[in-house]
Amino acid sequence: MTLDRVVALSAVDSTNAEAARRAQAGERGPLWILAEVQTAGRGRSGRGWSSEPGNLHASLLVTLALPQPKAYQLALVTGVAVFDALQAIMSPVPPELRLKWPNDILIGGEKTGGILIESSTNAAGLAAVIGIGVNIASHPAGLDRPATHLAAHGAHLEPRELLNSISGTLAAWLAVWDEGRGFAAVREAWLTRAHPLGERMGINTGTEHVVGTFQGLDPDGSLLIAVDGSVRRFTFGDVSLQR
Repeated sequence: MTLDRVVALSAVDSTNAEAARRAQAGERGPLWILAEVQTAGRGRSGRGWSSEPGNLHASLLVTLALPQPKAYQLALVTGVAVFDALQAIMSPVPPELRLKWPNDILIGGEKTGGILIESSTNAAGLAAVIGIGVNIASHPAGLDRPATHLAAHGAHLEPRELLNSISGTLAAWLAVWDEGRGFAAVREAWLTRAHPLGERMGINTGTEHVVGTFQGLDPDGSLLIAVDGSVRRFTFGDVSLQR
């Protein structure tokens, strides 16, 4: 997977939406969509994603053969890849660079980037769109959670420079993952890059909010939290670290 297949746009509604449109038109990928600005950027659960110039807004379209339920593992695969790309390109590397389940990149507990996986089936297989947003030059104010950007930690990068790094690490980790067959290695790598076991966290699933301690991931990548003496498994929810 190389960066010679990049569509660079000055503006688009959403890089994920553009990748999905191209998949519907027959594009199989791998293909990167990179935009200077998104006019309708999206995060998880239908949230908007602030898309200021100087930050990274990019999506990778790939076609996979795996069953759709496995596609959610791509958020963990991509998190490891983005972590490794930042570790390779930032000097010095912030000591508190961490991953948070299922799709956040944190520095010092503050959100620096996020991942949005969307997929659809077609005659060629599963069209998976891997959306990546990283705050490089700035971060939005007035959010419901702490946020930061790379320049605040000494990394003054161009979005294309960061995409070059992510493209390489993501290609390598997609190969390790091997459409789910190598997920055990991805899971282990994710855990070594995440906040420590035993850290207190809360999760809001939309129907309940619970607080407990982080116990890792199950073999499929679901979140494990110890709550009131028992370990519970979560496949979806907004996680907050309890500082």
